[in-house]
Amino acid sequence: MDKINNLINKNLGDICLKEPLSKHSSWRIGGPADVLIEPYTIEQILEIIQYANLMKIPTMVIGNGTNLLFSDEGFRGIIIKMGKNFSKYTIRGKKACAEAGIWTPKFAKILSDSGLSGLEHTIGIPGTLGGLIFMNGGSGGKCIGNVVKKVWAIDKNYDLISLSQKECDFSYRKSVFQDSDYIICKIELECEFGEKERIKSEMRKILDNRKNKFPLNYPNCGSVFLSNPIVNDIFAPPGKLIEEAGLKGYQIGGAQISEKHANFIVNLGNATAKDVISIFQYIRKVVYQRYGLCLESEVRYVGELGSLRSLHEVGKIE
Repeated sequence: MDKINNLINKNLGDICLKEPLSKHSSWRIGGPADVLIEPYTIEQILEIIQYANLMKIPTMVIGNGTNLLFSDEGFRGIIIKMGKNFSKYTIRGKKACAEAGIWTPKFAKILSDSGLSGLEHTIGIPGTLGGLIFMNGGSGGKCIGNVVKKVWAIDKNYDLISLSQKECDFSYRKSVFQDSDYIICKIELECEFGEKERIKSEMRKILDNRKNKFPLNYPNCGSVFLSNPIVNDIFAPPGKLIEEAGLKGYQIGGAQISEKHANFIVNLGNATAKDVISIFQYIRKVVYQRYGLCLESEVRYVGELGSLRSLHEVGKIE
């Protein structure tokens, strides 16, 4: 407890103790974190991680928790949340620079108001810009990496370094940040000038499509499975495979395969991480038996002691 009190006394952002991670997950699932800190500056982030490493306290950096499933037991350490406190931005010509905690749909709207095109496809993605960079997320066949010019990140030596688009090694739902200790802090995008009304019209169409297609009335993490399976040399979206297997509406505990879109697992109100993992594993088993495909996931599971694994790598609850 002395270690935590010493950290609190350093005034390194907004600090909560025993904070339910369900409040910081789009799935609304997760037990309490010992400490959750929302810093305001890169200097504060540096001081937090240096102190945590010195004291050997497990630490994890998150954004909005959109693609994370937190353990039912919570997290025994420090969660650093990059959110509204860490969301400053600047726009100069075609270049837009923002901190990692900015809300992606908000930033997309800001760019559209400035007549800048390139982030229209992100208007309905419920996450932070840093999280989007980490996953190289996007929609409609587009990825955020296509417009990235530079990313500033903290490396394992506590140095703030910059990475070019090439050094970020973007590919489908992949980036260098997934297999490194880098902490994404700030992003520079290079957009294109466009006609404001055209940009806004496209964004409205995207939002209408999401509203009609996706189960937005229940907590969820978005698409659970990666959209890259091939069946008989034909691209087969995971949602279609799961639906054809007759799994729509299948339920374990409070978790359900959405009746609206089968690549979504929704929280009906009282779902646990164990429920989600069980239904996830059941989907993989049925799809493998039917099609011989091993579906992989965009989602990562955060263990109580700080482990971070793709959901398809989780064999059992820790």
